Amino acid sequence: MKRNAFSQLVTWKNDPERKPLIIRGARQVGKTWLMKEFGQSCYESYVYFNFDEEDALKSIFEANKNPQRIIELLSMIAGEKILPGETLVIFDEVQECPEALN
Repeated sequence: MKRNAFSQLVTWKNDPERKPLIIRGARQVGKTWLMKEFGQSCYESYVYFNFDEEDALKSIFEANKNPQRIIELLSMIAGEKILPGETLVIFDEVQECPEALN
């Protein structure tokens, strides 16, 4: 199962026309672990944000619609620069912030 899911993520990463990816599934089945492992293995770096644990995240998306500004603010929270194509951004529990999905 791990290899199938991981290979699908690699296929997604290699698609030049990829869109943001939403992974759905039952709780406690390894979605977060899989994404962190993917970020560590296939990207220069990854940043992880959990909307259940970080209240400041919701305010970023509620107050900003400019993607570049959102990335700048997320970089500040993460404590590292988010670089296109090099940094995987993982949003956990993103359903808690409908603005982030839009």
